[in-house]
Amino acid sequence: MEAATLIIVLVIALALFFDFTNGFHDTANAMATPIATGALKPRTAVLLAAVLNLVGAFLSTEVAKTISGGMIREDEISASVFPAIIFAGLIGAITWNMLTWLLGLPSSSSHALFGGLIGATLVGVSAAAIDFGVVLSKVILPAVIAPVTACIIAFTVTKIAYAITRRYDTKPDGRDGFRWGQIFTSSLVALAHGTNDAQKTMGIITLALITVGWQSSANADPQLWVIVACAVTIALGTYMGGWRIIRTLGKGLTDVKPAQGFAAEASTASTILASSALGFALSTTQVASGSVIGSGLGRRGSTVRWRTVGRIMVGWLLTLPASGLVGGAAALIVVWLGTWGVLIDAVIAVVIIFALFRRSRRDAVTANNAMSEVADSGAAVKVTRKPPPTRRQRARSSDKEQGR
Repeated sequence: MEAATLIIVLVIALALFFDFTNGFHDTANAMATPIATGALKPRTAVLLAAVLNLVGAFLSTEVAKTISGGMIREDEISASVFPAIIFAGLIGAITWNMLTWLLGLPSSSSHALFGGLIGATLVGVSAAAIDFGVVLSKVILPAVIAPVTACIIAFTVTKIAYAITRRYDTKPDGRDGFRWGQIFTSSLVALAHGTNDAQKTMGIITLALITVGWQSSANADPQLWVIVACAVTIALGTYMGGWRIIRTLGKGLTDVKPAQGFAAEASTASTILASSALGFALSTTQVASGSVIGSGLGRRGSTVRWRTVGRIMVGWLLTLPASGLVGGAAALIVVWLGTWGVLIDAVIAVVIIFALFRRSRRDAVTANNAMSEVADSGAAVKVTRKPPPTRRQRARSSDKEQGR
């Protein structure tokens, strides 16, 4: 096998493994809140998410085009070097994904990928090979705007949900119906995740194929086999369930109740679907986290755990530079040693992945212990079994007393 072909095969394999980590890293975005409220059983939730991620991956290719034909100027990079640069960038992304998964930190797989690619390109080529205009408009700005937008939407929907159900239901919580709504909205998030995140790996593979002439640059659409491979891989990763991150989003940020979960998932889905249609490669993790925070702020008596929020935001800030540093270091080895550098990088990547996985076994988090206490709907906002009298009822009561 020629060296160039070997590198492309390694790039595709590593890209698909990144897709797999993206799946289990981001399962929480769709299924943390329905699991927390008891709307879905853990295993049922991740199976549903996996199927819908698979379907969603076939619905759009706009984000893939952003990556394969926008962020990196492939015409500025030699075809003999670029596949190795992509390989180095993927190592940076996977390393960060595995580390944050171990820490139970819902960081951005998308930004890990972008950071790894940017760092590897800066070291292996030059800054001229990066279109910073595209990075700013379709990566950085959405990363700032999308979580805030999702937070505001979730806050508003939560307020409305509690307002319209407050007077008319005499149950302890009165909002169990929202659990059924959660099944729909969480399914929509899983579908939206497939339309956005699976596209990123498609874009990476397409970019590698274009670079070595295996696909025309005039056609940046992913080939069918690329779409199928990425869809199946992210679905498998999703089914594995990122239970550590599910625990953080489901109960680490705030105690999620059915109406909150419905609001958070509806906000997340609408934001992701709108961004996918526009080709914005945003972080579904940041959107989901913003939605959960907004729903926590929107429910009276709810407590948002700001210390956990702070940890997550620090992770967001570190994602691009940290993955960029690892990607840059991997690219430096390639620059020094050529094809042998790629093989050394591959060995180092396997060692890192295996070491982080072994470390995770010491305190394993599974479907059985991710949510040790499923939220009790009756513990939500306290509502008396007899609704408070309306203004008209109080007026009648006052007239009766005066008539005496």
